Amino acid sequence: MEAGGIARERDLRVLSAAIGLSALGDGVALVALALQAKNLAGEGMGGGLAISAMFICLWAPVVLLSGHVGLLVDRVETRKLLVVVSLGQAAVAVALALVGSLVPLLALAAVLGAGIAVAQAAEFALVPVVAGDRALQRANGLVETARSLGFTLGPVCGSLLVAAGGTSLAMTVDAASFVVVAAAGVSLAVRRQPEPHLPGERRRARDGLAFLLGDRLVALMVVVVFVSLLFMSASIPADLVYVEDVLGIQDIGIGVVLSAWTLGMLVGANVVARRVAFAGLAAAAFAGVIVQGLGKFLAPFWLVFGFMIACYFVGGIGHGVKNVASRTLIHARIPSERHGRAFAAWNGVRNAAELGALAVGGAVVGAIGARPTLWLAGGLSAIAGLGGLAVLAAWRGRVPRPEPEAGVGTIGSP
Repeated sequence: MEAGGIARERDLRVLSAAIGLSALGDGVALVALALQAKNLAGEGMGGGLAISAMFICLWAPVVLLSGHVGLLVDRVETRKLLVVVSLGQAAVAVALALVGSLVPLLALAAVLGAGIAVAQAAEFALVPVVAGDRALQRANGLVETARSLGFTLGPVCGSLLVAAGGTSLAMTVDAASFVVVAAAGVSLAVRRQPEPHLPGERRRARDGLAFLLGDRLVALMVVVVFVSLLFMSASIPADLVYVEDVLGIQDIGIGVVLSAWTLGMLVGANVVARRVAFAGLAAAAFAGVIVQGLGKFLAPFWLVFGFMIACYFVGGIGHGVKNVASRTLIHARIPSERHGRAFAAWNGVRNAAELGALAVGGAVVGAIGARPTLWLAGGLSAIAGLGGLAVLAAWRGRVPRPEPEAGVGTIGSP
């Protein structure tokens, strides 16, 4: 491997590790701040309402600020922006470790959420830069692996840290993780320079969504994934109720199920998705939506814990393929100078679907039960994927296929 290739390979692994650590820190903060919000809730606000308010403050900025975040990422050298934002998040995390009342905690959680929005868009915009002439599927597979591991381990670490030393210890560790991410950013050799303004060009906050919907193939993917997320995320409360109340598996049951799903995601992202040809990215994303939906739809038909584990492992494979294929499709079909706005909008769309679904998921489980919720959520999600494949088949030969950017289209490259 030439020196340039070695440097890019190193940068790819450093960026993937930073993304994983960032996700782990987000998970730590999520648990720590939820418990702290509950403890700080006064007489006028119950603990459950305080936790809901904290979730909204932490994740709403990803949705509400997506347009402005995208403009920022495309206007500033991205590596430097990631470093500055990570250091800012570290400072906010330290402040959250010291806060002693609910209102300041909610305000600081919103600031932390704004930092998460910027950092995520910057990280995704850097992926094709560090991938270079290597397959983007492979790069996105490594990133997806790191994110999945971080999101899986983060809540566990957060719970252990709170148990060992309270919220202050957990948020101090979270602050340290942001410092490490900043150091990783400093060590990157690559740069993603902003594109200069063209004469008379106007850049607007809504550009990111316009870029996603301006390409027919990407627009179809966005609609399908958004619809599927509305149903899949609503099923999350049903997982715990089904495992404990229907199957009667207490304590570690839900952890085993979620671990099976995560393991499937790792297989899907690293073994399956990297073998998808450039021309098949959209079809792979829709097939992933179908598989993850069927994983939840089929599990409740046979009231056997082992069968649920197998279904969720397969569903996780579909989830991993969908995530890598959809992200690579955006990287491939939208010009690189627009990636900041495109991925900020993509994060906003995904989080809007998930927040909306989670808001009603518990009520749905209470109204119809865990098994029907899994059937409904998984089945409708799979139908959304089938709809995407049907539209894709009807479009065959009528969707322009741009030449892949560097690193896209190599099947199964190392």
